[in-house]
Amino acid sequence: MPSVRDRALSILDLLAHHPPELPLAEIADRLDIPRAAAHRVLADLKETGYVRQDRDGGPYRLTAKIVTLAFAYLAGNGIPDVAQPVLDRLAEATGELARLAVVDGEQLTWVAKAQGKQHGLRVDPDDGAEVYLVATANGHAWLSCMDDDAALAIAVRQGIRREGYGPGAPRSMAELLDALQRARRNGFAMVVDAYEAGTSAVAVPILRKGGVVGTVSVAGPTIRMTEARMEGIAPILREVAAELSLLAAGSPLFTTAKR
Repeated sequence: MPSVRDRALSILDLLAHHPPELPLAEIADRLDIPRAAAHRVLADLKETGYVRQDRDGGPYRLTAKIVTLAFAYLAGNGIPDVAQPVLDRLAEATGELARLAVVDGEQLTWVAKAQGKQHGLRVDPDDGAEVYLVATANGHAWLSCMDDDAALAIAVRQGIRREGYGPGAPRSMAELLDALQRARRNGFAMVVDAYEAGTSAVAVPILRKGGVVGTVSVAGPTIRMTEARMEGIAPILREVAAELSLLAAGSPLFTTAKR
């Protein structure tokens, strides 16, 4: 039987990936937890300030407390000091969204971003911490550094979600392998209308001491981010990745990332 701690973590993870809010019954059903037990755990999380209800009996949502913990953790590991100035320059140079993700075990986690387009049509996602590997340039850049068996094993464990993504997202493991082979040949990964329709991105891995510690990307509206333009951005990304690799020694989050 799952412990109270495990149930609490599962509820926090569920709420983090299904904004903005969920009712008790749906939380219990999604996690296969008895409703009475889910109610007790949610009451504890509410009392400690991690979730809230806007009214009695209403749906639950995360509070800013968990975000504060995340930012405190990143700040303690030097991410803002190390990466933000580099991302700011990348965003300014490309006029698009620059993002950094780090390897954490078998997942890739967004940790920093910079917006280069201040007005007009732009991409500015707020889609949680975990990178969806199958439909993102960052995911492809990381997986392309593995052999096919290792890449597929990680992708399978995260899951291929066929709904809710753009028409360019791989719909099978074979299509994913084709994308990874292209990324290996090119030295960078590109996706077009994959994570969502109308958005495209290019990414490269950040290598350190023979392993991949993260990825860096540039994303924007497909109308501007043509394949030709992304190919032109790729050399800039490689230079940024090399710079971040050198700076990574100042961040425990990078240097302890599993490879």
